[in-house]
Amino acid sequence: MKKNIAIVAGGDSSEIVISLKSAEGIHSFIDNDKYNLYIAIVKHDGWFVQLPDGTHTPIDKDDFSFCEQGEKRRFDFAYITIHGTPGEDGRLQGYFDMIGLPYSSCGMLVSALTFNKYVCNHYLKGFGVRIADSVLLRRDYNVVPEEIIHRLGLPLFVKPNDGGSSFGITKVKQADELQPAIDKAFSEGHEVVIESFIQGTEVTCGCYKVKGKEVVLPLTEVVTQNEFFDFDAKYNGQVQEITPARLSDELTAKVQQETSRIYDILGAKGLIRVDYIIPEDGTPYLLEINTTPGMTATSFIPQQVRAAGLSMTDVMNDIIDNELN
Repeated sequence: MKKNIAIVAGGDSSEIVISLKSAEGIHSFIDNDKYNLYIAIVKHDGWFVQLPDGTHTPIDKDDFSFCEQGEKRRFDFAYITIHGTPGEDGRLQGYFDMIGLPYSSCGMLVSALTFNKYVCNHYLKGFGVRIADSVLLRRDYNVVPEEIIHRLGLPLFVKPNDGGSSFGITKVKQADELQPAIDKAFSEGHEVVIESFIQGTEVTCGCYKVKGKEVVLPLTEVVTQNEFFDFDAKYNGQVQEITPARLSDELTAKVQQETSRIYDILGAKGLIRVDYIIPEDGTPYLLEINTTPGMTATSFIPQQVRAAGLSMTDVMNDIIDNELN
């Protein structure tokens, strides 16, 4: 009998629109001859399943089941593709652990850790991972722009610490831009991280590991004419994404090895994507880790899978079978 797979999308952040696009991508990647596929939407104001006939039916939160044609159906596996809370910060993972439903991504602790950019980067710094200098702000913090700029210099980046990487980010070039940038970041999260600017080549690398198999994907180089890789660059075509990246074999191998090492340090699970900036000295600096990376047809991971000569369907099978078998 075919297993029932929930592709869990939605969330309660501005990135819901991206999550829904990723759900469509994953739906096209998973073998529907092997599995029954449903898109499950999880939002603060309701949980429901999209049925094949286009109608919606509510999810029973006691066991994440739903009714179809008068029959109660249970899911055998959940592929989480929520970018932001509650699917990227460990909350949904903890719920699935409690009801015993296998899922695709990192567990609750790792998801919570990686979702907090400041804490995650400083944790990994203890293992020798290079990171930019940074400052963490909470809402009750008395900001003294001069002190922050003295410590980090200009330009610098201001971003939500507990949010995705598409909204609320500002590259600050002048002192009078700092406070508005902080206010903007707080509109997307409860904490704000301010990071020093590192000039270099931005790259990203996907990785997953299953029983007896490790796959570290080719790198993608990100080139944009915008100030940084913002929402318009990602989703409105204002970027050049070059896969494989135009790096030497030696530097490519260094980034791939670091990605694999970070995966193991964290005890990650499923597909992750690690973003870096590489200055002229060739030492990769970690930017952030994505444990539910974008999965539209043109997202980084599918690009990298194609460049590696692999099939997204086979990758999905690896991840699902690893949890079900």
